[in-house]
Amino acid sequence: MSKPLYGGQAVLEGVMIRGPQGMAVAVRDAQGKIVVHHEPLTGSASTRRWAKLPILRGALVLWETLILGLRALMFSANVAMAEDGVEDASQPAMPGGMMWGSMIFALGAALALFFVTPVLIVGAVDRFIGSPVVSNVVEKIIRLALILGYMIGIGFLPDIRRVFAYHGAEHKVVNAYEHGTPLVPRAVQQESTVHPRCGTTFLIVVVVVSFVVFAALGRPALELRILSRIILVPVIAGIAYELIRFAAAHYGHPLVRLLLAPGLAVQALTTREPDDTQVEVAIAAMRAVFADEAARRAALGSAATVPAEAAR
Repeated sequence: MSKPLYGGQAVLEGVMIRGPQGMAVAVRDAQGKIVVHHEPLTGSASTRRWAKLPILRGALVLWETLILGLRALMFSANVAMAEDGVEDASQPAMPGGMMWGSMIFALGAALALFFVTPVLIVGAVDRFIGSPVVSNVVEKIIRLALILGYMIGIGFLPDIRRVFAYHGAEHKVVNAYEHGTPLVPRAVQQESTVHPRCGTTFLIVVVVVSFVVFAALGRPALELRILSRIILVPVIAGIAYELIRFAAAHYGHPLVRLLLAPGLAVQALTTREPDDTQVEVAIAAMRAVFADEAARRAALGSAATVPAEAAR
């Protein structure tokens, strides 16, 4: 029987880990203490049978990941502000309306920069391009350049470099869990900062899938081209999710590793080698997810047991 899938993301001075039934965020505060928040997953991607259909599940998981990621960032910001008088870090840093507004703004900005801008640039020179396929290749190159340029650019910011180190810690602890490595800093540090289900690799797969999908549409009018790039994002994300899931399950195959190599190489832009204190935070998040899921199973009278790694 295969192991349940765990993943996560880095936040401010911390790590969020998501499991099949719950999520946990662990953040180191200004006094050096690790503060942990955990909660069950109750969204449709976790509880509804229809939400597990291929492609559809990818779009839903992506949406729920965005929501959980923003809430995790809010929690980490609260912990950071605790020294300035915020007593309860579990309380939201902003009202629900502001949270949704922030997420809609972030999604809109991402769509505008990475999907609409390449179309507008190509639209300005499209009359000089004879082939629809070449036109889509140029659009893909521009989109990829924007994504990579963004990753490289933010990597120069000191605070973001620390987030990237926590990203590396998150990968190490997930790799440790999947390899059966004891969840202690010295052992976890031996793991790689690269993981096939990383969001960075996902973005590269999205670029490739978008090229195939958009190339099949030919070269419609500029307005329709822009509209198609926005409307088809959930479909492209769903296909990319299935490809990443399949590749991770067959990562030992040489061909799969070869096809994933470019996406894995790009992870060097968004991960850094963490120190032991950062790995400790990632371990705390993983252990909190294990403990929370075990407590819920015990409350339901389930015979299932917590993963053995949680007891180490």
